[in-house]
Amino acid sequence: MLYLYFVLLIGSLFLLAAGIVEQRRHYAALHSIPSRVLVNGIRGKSSITRLCAGALRGGDLVTVAKTTGTAARFIHPDATEEPVYRKFGIANVVEQIGIVRRAATYRPDALVIECMAVMPALQEVNQSKLIRSTIGVLCNVREDHLAEMGPTLDDVARSLCRSMPENGICVTAEKERFHILQEEADARNCQLIYADPETVTDEELRGFSWFTFKENVAIALVVADLLGVEREVALQGMYDAPPDPGVLSVERYVTHEGKRLAFANVFAANDPESTLMNINQLLDLGAIRRPLNVVINCRPDRVERNGQMGEIIPDLQPDNVFVIGHPSKSAIDAIPAQWRERAVDLGGEKRSAEEFMPALLDRMSDGSSLVAIGNIHGQGEELLEYLAELPADESDDGRTAPGPAAVPAPAQAPRLDPYASYPTAHEERYQASRTQEIPVLRVPAQPTGPYQQQQYAQQQYAQQQYAPQQYEQQQYDQRYEQPQYRQQYEQQEYEQQQYAPQQYEQPAPHPPARQPWPPHDDPHDDPYGGTTRPPARRPR
Repeated sequence: MLYLYFVLLIGSLFLLAAGIVEQRRHYAALHSIPSRVLVNGIRGKSSITRLCAGALRGGDLVTVAKTTGTAARFIHPDATEEPVYRKFGIANVVEQIGIVRRAATYRPDALVIECMAVMPALQEVNQSKLIRSTIGVLCNVREDHLAEMGPTLDDVARSLCRSMPENGICVTAEKERFHILQEEADARNCQLIYADPETVTDEELRGFSWFTFKENVAIALVVADLLGVEREVALQGMYDAPPDPGVLSVERYVTHEGKRLAFANVFAANDPESTLMNINQLLDLGAIRRPLNVVINCRPDRVERNGQMGEIIPDLQPDNVFVIGHPSKSAIDAIPAQWRERAVDLGGEKRSAEEFMPALLDRMSDGSSLVAIGNIHGQGEELLEYLAELPADESDDGRTAPGPAAVPAPAQAPRLDPYASYPTAHEERYQASRTQEIPVLRVPAQPTGPYQQQQYAQQQYAQQQYAPQQYEQQQYDQRYEQPQYRQQYEQQEYEQQQYAPQQYEQPAPHPPARQPWPPHDDPHDDPYGGTTRPPARRPR
């Protein structure tokens, strides 16, 4: 018996020594990479990872990236990529160690890696032990993984903040819960930077050959700016970056009966808000048109998500709702009663595409659109394989071609604001247009760095509140610098000098001295509630 204890002790010591050696090797590999960017959030992590990597490559930085989304990919510095091998097909955060070791062999300037942890504790381990990022990205907070990080969206926000780098920088495009992110960033001595989507123009967005959002591009531009890459160079690098396999896409097919079909793959956006945002963007760009048909793919391990997809059917206003997968009842029961008669149950845990696709296509009219939402796994993959075998629709009947550069289609029927919360959003469905918005203070001249815009907006707000005359004088000077206003002001001064010389020569009263910023000991005295969140927020 003593011999067995001795063997156990020796084995434990050996494992301990091996663990220490592996940890030291891992930290040495991390320290050989100067800039490490960890992308976390609920939706769009893979796209942001590719955009950041492309922007840095455009600035001639040797960049390695790794995504985890629809298909895990290791992206080499020359933008070529290969699948990430996983033993038994099971994802594990420990694989990040091998990714870092492999990336370090390139001696890169930057590593952009997607967070693959869902549990809050694992997210913290992923940051503090595996990646030790210098720049963190927290793209958004959405209704997903509530069982692991919830139950409320505030809890999800605080869970995601565990990936923030201590004494580092974090970039986010989240507005609704920016104050929560700021509190968590202050606790970690982390500088939180807001990436304003409005800084991305529609013309810049049209440069992409695939669908993306301004929030994602704004985050990538801020990351590139932090690492010294100019905006134009970063944009060109993002244009050249290959898209993620699960990126929003639209394909056009011709069925065996000769019907034309526009198919939008929205499986990657598998939460209500992202799904609505993607479909609304496709409708606005004219990539898909009505009559609109929706197919919901259900999974037995995502019953709650199946119900969420059914709840948003009234906001999509489709002609038909096809439900595939198992259990289909979880999605059909969540559809409101007045829309349930449009639902067609094609579900079945082991039904092949050859069984349910003919019935699905038969109920669709010629020239209609089909949108796939929910989860891609299971019957969703079979649906995509079936459609891929159909001939492509190459006819030109005057329809707007899909793509970001398409001319916007006529305005659609009022839709639900995708940023609204659930289930309150269903009760206030058409109230967004009647909600008074908070005015946004926009000054023509602003600092060039995106991370300086928040502090500059606060200073402008304080000057407007406590030194209005000085603020008006500053606005006058800024407008005078513009050619379209300069001639008008000079004409007014000339007339005043000619017809009222005494009044013109009288010196103008000196504006009062600027009042100091009020004390912030009490957060209620601070117009921003003690945070640096942007002054404009979307109404709830």
